[in-house]
Amino acid sequence: MTPPAGARAFLDALGWRDATITPLAGDASFRRYFRVTASTRRAILMDAPPPHEDPRPFLKVAHWLYDRGFGAPEIYGEALEQGLVLLEDFGNDRMREAIDAGAPAEPLYARAVETLIRLHREPAGPFAPHDLALLTQGTETFAQWYCGTLGIDIAGYADAWAQVLPGALPETPVTTLRDYHAENLMLLPGGRLGLLDFQDATAGHPGYDLVSLLQDARRDVEPEIEAAMLDLYCRDTGGGETFRTAYHILGAQRNTRIIGVFTRLWKRDGKPRYPALCPRVWRYLERDLAHPALAPVKAWFDAHLPAGLRGDPMLLSAQAA
Repeated sequence: MTPPAGARAFLDALGWRDATITPLAGDASFRRYFRVTASTRRAILMDAPPPHEDPRPFLKVAHWLYDRGFGAPEIYGEALEQGLVLLEDFGNDRMREAIDAGAPAEPLYARAVETLIRLHREPAGPFAPHDLALLTQGTETFAQWYCGTLGIDIAGYADAWAQVLPGALPETPVTTLRDYHAENLMLLPGGRLGLLDFQDATAGHPGYDLVSLLQDARRDVEPEIEAAMLDLYCRDTGGGETFRTAYHILGAQRNTRIIGVFTRLWKRDGKPRYPALCPRVWRYLERDLAHPALAPVKAWFDAHLPAGLRGDPMLLSAQAA
């Protein structure tokens, strides 16, 4: 990746003259990242190019988290008109790779759950509500992109969700980061966790980020670890059956949305690697649909999407052609 125009002048103005700029991996958005190195100093350059990206939501959440002692990166400088942000470099020790390399998974997941517990003890930040409209919008993404791609009749789909989603609305909203999973958690000295990719934060149900962590679209989380971590969260917060029910409703909603988003990333944005992640997400979704509170939605899925239509939408579309 070529550094963005204006990057050199931006860095020079911040005292990083003659720094080297090395590309890092991007993500599912238009954002790109570069490592900046000058002598013994390192930082991360975020390129969030207008009009596709706006770094202001990221900065708002980053400052809110940082000011409260959570592991958001420190912001060293910003040029909003160019979409450039220079921020703290958390290094390369990501939770995902640590587990893949053989680190015991359960203590790392416990650390992530404990960070959520601490976050949820704070009053919700000044973020948009993760309300019924937003939850419904997520389920509509599945209808538009996954069902639309495979020609699935969506009659009754919205009505089924309307019977279920109110059970996922919180009595007291908390800050929800919305992409809280092993690829966005950095292992820092002292047992701290560095947080990434939180610009879409909302004020929502405390179960949402727990689902994001324990039903991870990008890696398999063993059912035993999911159960143990759900127990840990409930034990420390007093969450009972109402919370566990909301957890599974949010799991079904979020996994449905992700399948739709991954299909959209392939069909609209030309990113064909994402559909291959869908079978894993389907497995999580089917576990959530087994909860009695999801009965109306499960009945719709059973009637309209038999097992042979639950999987990689790119492969299923090719087979149907």
